[in-house]
Amino acid sequence: MDSNLRREIILDNYQDPMNRGLIEDDSYLKVNTNSESCIDNLDFMMKIEDGVVKDIRFDGEACAISTSATSIMIRRLLGKSVDEVKKVLEEYQKMLHEEEYDEELLGELIVYDEISKQPNRLNCALLPSEAIEKMLKEIK
Repeated sequence: MDSNLRREIILDNYQDPMNRGLIEDDSYLKVNTNSESCIDNLDFMMKIEDGVVKDIRFDGEACAISTSATSIMIRRLLGKSVDEVKKVLEEYQKMLHEEEYDEELLGELIVYDEISKQPNRLNCALLPSEAIEKMLKEIK
């Protein structure tokens, strides 16, 4: 991916992230995440109905990488089944760890395909996927 396009996608999603802001609704799964390597401290909420992700929201303090990765991931996961979400998260983590992955499945998340060149930023890019995995484990 062209570095200017990569930068533009990340910056757009940092400055105007999708679904930022929490709501009062007990039907949502909730989790808080902290990064050990950055200022990131985000609260996440996710609503799943009939096995499909209906909404994901977040708020808190985070760097550009965590905020933009969260925004892009939300856009990618909304409307997907739980199984599809798990597959996207699996492929995303493969990409971040420099393993072979399904580029088409990730969409704009591929802007982080070179994040391993900056190891201190890896945790920032992983934060939203780890939060969503934690919430999925709460499903009974």
